Amino acid sequence: MEKQGIKIAAQNRKARHDYFVEDTYEAGIELFGTEVKSIRQGTLNLKDSYCVVKNGELLVLSMHISPYEKGNIFNRDPDRPKRLLMHKREIRKLQALVQQDGYALVPLQVYFKNARVKLEIGLCKGKKNYDKRESTAQRDAKREMDRTMKEQRRR
Repeated sequence: MEKQGIKIAAQNRKARHDYFVEDTYEAGIELFGTEVKSIRQGTLNLKDSYCVVKNGELLVLSMHISPYEKGNIFNRDPDRPKRLLMHKREIRKLQALVQQDGYALVPLQVYFKNARVKLEIGLCKGKKNYDKRESTAQRDAKREMDRTMKEQRRR
């Protein structure tokens, strides 16, 4: 019997800081057994990774999966391009959207869904520095309001 539910393996927090996430998509990843075992151990880095459409295929580049310790000769190159599994129709739609200026496909998180590795891709638009400062200010203000509300409830 397969495991049910979702278990997050890695998140790309920097992506939400650097980009406005317009839309999200779920894709499967073509991996080898030792890579899956390595992801289960949590040795995965999404920082600075991105997706491209090449020859009608969706690839994720710069996603580092550390070699599995007990994998010996079966280990693959940690930074090799990994093919993403999506319907051809969805890939064409994403390619058309990315060709618009300012859009990029950025991996947001890797997770296990019913024992399969899935990648959440965000269709993102880059943030300017003043947008990042504004986001930080809003987050700080919300945190301060929550803190004040919590203090009020205690009294």
